[in-house]
Amino acid sequence: MTATDTGTLAGIPGYVAGTWSIDPVHTEVGFAVRHMMVSKVRGRFRTFSGEIVTGAGPLGSSVTAEIDLSSIDTGNEQRDAHIRSADFFEVEAYPTMTYRSTGVRPHRGGYILDGKLTLKGVTKDVPLTLELNGFGPDPYGGTRAGFTATAEINRRDFGVNFTAVMETGGAVVSDKVTIHLEIEAVLQP
Repeated sequence: MTATDTGTLAGIPGYVAGTWSIDPVHTEVGFAVRHMMVSKVRGRFRTFSGEIVTGAGPLGSSVTAEIDLSSIDTGNEQRDAHIRSADFFEVEAYPTMTYRSTGVRPHRGGYILDGKLTLKGVTKDVPLTLELNGFGPDPYGGTRAGFTATAEINRRDFGVNFTAVMETGGAVVSDKVTIHLEIEAVLQP
């Protein structure tokens, strides 16, 4: 798909302007973080919501999303409980993470979605590399859209400062977190 400086619809078959709700059944909000310097732990959030507004052209679009941090799932309940604790997310005081876009711009044949991520009461600019996967009808008479987005953040920028050092000197959990989103959205009437 090709983005142009004017935000035209070249290369975006079936593009539809409108307001879309994120379909949680067909969406994944995931992340990966290096563990003990040798592997990556992957996880996802099971509870989230959001709205996408596609403008007359892609550059006029916007996104808002909210993630329930207590819904973290890394495949290990003990680890998930630790991540919910004050060492990481402190979900008792900060139950949600939010994202609100501030603009869309063309980038290398695709788009960057600029926006503000708020986690643990800290708000930072986090640009998402965005791919528009397509627009089309579903078998129920509705219209669907698909998007992929990725980003990297430093967890310490958001006050997630848990530190544990291995005997060899390496970190148990890296500071860099990779975010990966596979979004399917439903056009609202």
